[in-house]
Amino acid sequence: MNVLVIEDEQKLCASIKKVLEENGYSVDIAYDGQIGERLALKRDYDVMIVDIIIPMINGLELCKRIKRTKPAAPIIMLTALGTTEDKVTGLEAGADDYLLKPFEFAELIARMRAVIRRSNISLNATGAVLQFEDLQLDAGKKVVFRGGKEIELTAKEFQLLEYLVNNPGRLISKAELATKVWDIRSDKSSNVVEVYLNILRKKIDRDFEQKLIHNRKGLGYILQKET
Repeated sequence: MNVLVIEDEQKLCASIKKVLEENGYSVDIAYDGQIGERLALKRDYDVMIVDIIIPMINGLELCKRIKRTKPAAPIIMLTALGTTEDKVTGLEAGADDYLLKPFEFAELIARMRAVIRRSNISLNATGAVLQFEDLQLDAGKKVVFRGGKEIELTAKEFQLLEYLVNNPGRLISKAELATKVWDIRSDKSSNVVEVYLNILRKKIDRDFEQKLIHNRKGLGYILQKET
């Protein structure tokens, strides 16, 4: 497994590299966004760990650039910025997961494995076309249309929407979404699900009179046509 770490804190980079190599990963390091971009576009990595505040090209802009060329590339955003607004900004830039500093290396490795596993599942998709009302998902091409208009989603947003479309009319709890989409089983999962669902609802429903993704406060989410 090949990992790219883009982080300007050299001591932290050295620690991450040591731990990951002890766990069987091959690790490349970049201390600024410019070098990170060059490596990210030159080689194929199983996962990239990108800090937001880095020299030359900040992590958010770097994430956008990488995703434009390699939309399926798994990226974990690593940052000390922990407000909900910060998380939303990172996720909208295309990050597949978001890990707040300081963190335990065991959690980083667990999140890496989950992101890699989900990425592999997506690459092995059957290519089926799913549809609910005027919403259409092409699982093979990883594209989404609503009312004939293409909607750009990150890889994680697509996986989340795909799970909802595969379970139309069923109330799905945050815990279930966290387990099935993120492979996370902890009390911290609720915030992650809420952030992603808020982003997804804006992209899918904001420009349409008929809303499809609904929040049942305290219970979960459901994909259904408004009555």
